[in-house]
Amino acid sequence: MATRNLTRREFLRLAGLGTGSLLFTPAWRTLNRVGLPEAPQAERIGRVCVGKVDLKLRPNEMSDTVGVLYEDALVPWLREAVGSKPYYINQRWVETPNGYIYAPYVQQVKNLPNQPVSHLQQTSMGEGMWAEVTVPYADLELNTQPSSNSWIAGLMEIGFPPRVYYQMVFWVDRIRTNDQGQVQYRVNPNYYGGVDLFWLPAEALRPITVEDVSPINPDAANKHILVDVAHQTLTCYEGDAEVYFCRISTGAKFDAYGNPVDKWSTPIGKHKVQRKFLSLQMSGGTTGAGYDLPGIGWTSIFATGGVAIHSTFWHNDFGVPRSHGCVNALPDDARWIFRWTAPHVPYQEGLRDISLTGEQGTAVEVVEA
Repeated sequence: MATRNLTRREFLRLAGLGTGSLLFTPAWRTLNRVGLPEAPQAERIGRVCVGKVDLKLRPNEMSDTVGVLYEDALVPWLREAVGSKPYYINQRWVETPNGYIYAPYVQQVKNLPNQPVSHLQQTSMGEGMWAEVTVPYADLELNTQPSSNSWIAGLMEIGFPPRVYYQMVFWVDRIRTNDQGQVQYRVNPNYYGGVDLFWLPAEALRPITVEDVSPINPDAANKHILVDVAHQTLTCYEGDAEVYFCRISTGAKFDAYGNPVDKWSTPIGKHKVQRKFLSLQMSGGTTGAGYDLPGIGWTSIFATGGVAIHSTFWHNDFGVPRSHGCVNALPDDARWIFRWTAPHVPYQEGLRDISLTGEQGTAVEVVEA
C-alpha cells in the first residue's frame, strides 16, 4: 500500500477540524453518551457502510492509497466529485479532509442528538411513539438475551456491536434511566410482531410527529409513479405534471460473482401500492446472500412478494441496480413518496393495507425503456 506524509496545509486543515470538538455542548448532552459516536464537527458527515475502504489521494481507483477506513468510521463530507473507477457504473467520489472515498461505500449522515422526552403519548396501540435515528449510529442493548434475530446474532458472533443507523425508524414503547444516568428508549424492531426488544440512547432518536406523516397533495387527481429500470430513476406525476424525481436502485441483475440473476429483478408492468408501513423489518434470501434488516422506514409495497419502495441506509449506490427486487431510495425520497402516495397511513396505526380497507392505491408502473 502506497503511503505519503501530510503536507503542512493538510495538517493545519485537520487540526482546525479537530478544534471543533471544543465547542460548547448543552448540559443535557454532557451527562453520558454511552453508545453514541464521537462524530466530526461538520455539517455533513460520511459513514463508511461497507467493511473496509481505501482513502485515495485523488478520486481515482488507480491513485495512491493514503489510508484505510473500516465500517462505521465517520469523516467530514466535504463534497462529491466525479472520478474514475474502471468497470463500475457509478463514478462518484466523496472528498474528505484526507483523501477520497468511493461514494457508494459511504452514507451521508448528520449528527443531531435530541432532548429526551419525559413521557410517551397514549395511542390506540398503547403508550408509545414513532421515532427516527438522527445520529450516525447508536449501539443497542438487548432487553433479553440471547437474541432470536439473525441480524443481531450474526453481528455478535463476529464481535461487532449491534447498532442502529441514521434515519432508521422504530416504535418506542418504554422510557428508563440506566445505572449511568442515561435516558434510554425501548424499541421494537418490528412493531407488527417482532420478538426481540432493545434499548437505545434516547438522544439518538427524534420523535416523529403526526405532521411528519401527513399526506402530500391528497386531493391531486391521477397520481402515478414511473419506475425506469433502464435509467434507475423514479418519477411521480399528478396527471401529466412531474412533481418529484429521484435516483433509485432496483433489482440487481448480477450476483457478487458476476452471474446473471433473474430472481432479483424488479417486476416490469403495472402495479398499485398495496400496503404501507412506517417501519418494517425485512428479511429474505439464503445462506451467503441473505439479509435481515430492521427499522426500514417509509415502506410502500406495490407488487407480490413484498416488492416495495423503501428507505435505504446500507449503501449509497443509487443509480445502479443492486437490490433483491425492491426499489431502494434515499430515506428523504422514500419518506416523500410514502406521504404522497395513497393510501394514507394514520400515525397511530403505522400501516395500511388496501385489501382490508378497500381503498385505491397509487398506480406504479415499472418500465425498462
